[in-house]
Amino acid sequence: MSEVRLSRIANVMLGTTDLARSLAFYHETLGLDIRFQSPGFAFLDGGGVALALSEAHARLATPVAGGTEIVFGVEDVTAAHAALTARGVAFLSAPRNVTGDQWAANFRDPDGHLLSVFGPRSAAS
Repeated sequence: MSEVRLSRIANVMLGTTDLARSLAFYHETLGLDIRFQSPGFAFLDGGGVALALSEAHARLATPVAGGTEIVFGVEDVTAAHAALTARGVAFLSAPRNVTGDQWAANFRDPDGHLLSVFGPRSAAS
């Protein structure tokens, strides 16, 4: 028998109760490009890992959002926090130091999935 090894995450799929609302959030608010869309389903460019949004997946999961977090790497957490706040994102807290020179700030998508921006903070911040 040949050895099977899972070595790469290709997609992260999130259930959504309203695809249009979630696409507006991830594409217009967060700036992710849409790769593919069909009724009730979409793939967005997550920079090496596709982020899939699925209404059918939401029907499989109760509750829709759980103990999972998607972390977006950024060059400057404070700048990302300010820009996303200006676009209407409601953060759960201000940017905070989480380890060494790495900072994070958490927020939720329209279905309640936990998201964060993570990376260094600029010297000007």
